[in-house]
Amino acid sequence: MATAETEAVGLLDVLPEGCVANVLSFTSPPDACRSSCVSTTFRSAADSDAVWDRFLPPECQSIISRSADSSSILFSSKKELYLRLCDHPLLIDDGKKSFFLEKRSGKKCFMLSPKELVIIWIETPRYWKWTSLPDARFPEVAELISVCWLEIRGKISTSMLSPATLYATYLVFKTKESYGFDYQPVEVAVGLVGAEFHKRTVYLDTERGRRLIVRRRGIGIFNRARFLAFQAPPPPEIDDAQCPKERGDGWLEIGLGEFFNGEENGELEMSVLELNGHWKGGLIVQGIEIRAKEST
Repeated sequence: MATAETEAVGLLDVLPEGCVANVLSFTSPPDACRSSCVSTTFRSAADSDAVWDRFLPPECQSIISRSADSSSILFSSKKELYLRLCDHPLLIDDGKKSFFLEKRSGKKCFMLSPKELVIIWIETPRYWKWTSLPDARFPEVAELISVCWLEIRGKISTSMLSPATLYATYLVFKTKESYGFDYQPVEVAVGLVGAEFHKRTVYLDTERGRRLIVRRRGIGIFNRARFLAFQAPPPPEIDDAQCPKERGDGWLEIGLGEFFNGEENGELEMSVLELNGHWKGGLIVQGIEIRAKEST
């Protein structure tokens, strides 16, 4: 005896595949993938180009054409192209930017390479050098040797971003025997050029959280006193958002701020400033990432 659920599925299964595909194209990538479990008709519709073409940004082909590897991007379906752009960022604009999609929404995301950023003294070999790393997204990344003035700025046109979308921006970096960042606040800011910037304080010291735990717990009164005697004055309380987090690709990221891309056109600028005069080094900058906030 057929249940109400199987009868409902049977009714849906008589719908033309094109009709099902049209309906699914107004949902989301996760919804389309889940719907493929309903029936064979839904599975075929959910995998169709008619559905996934709607999930790809309208400018997708134009952006792909800006890649030197555009001719080598082979795909058998729009779904395959969508998933490839989610999992494998594409270098564009002479390798100075990378383009990828936020997997749940298909929103456009970018990373600006160090070649696309303004980094003070980047061309002075005693302060910075260009280096290549096997796990880097770009052919070359910027390695900080030693500076007393850290200033990194990046800009991107809001027209390149998905409309009506909340973005988060990040400095993506690694450390290599870093020094001079202990307890030193770094000012980061995000905003439209010519408008008010949203500023906050972060810390690039990757060992900061571990040291704070040791300082707070202590290991007996003498060890604790000795530990405190050789450390910089304790900083104010901080939250996790002010400290770097490890990414899935092995790099670190620190949030610079958020930006809602509405109707106002312009240039979005992001900055990282540490101007306290302390000498610092051992930072490897991969870039600044502008990433659509994951849909919930």
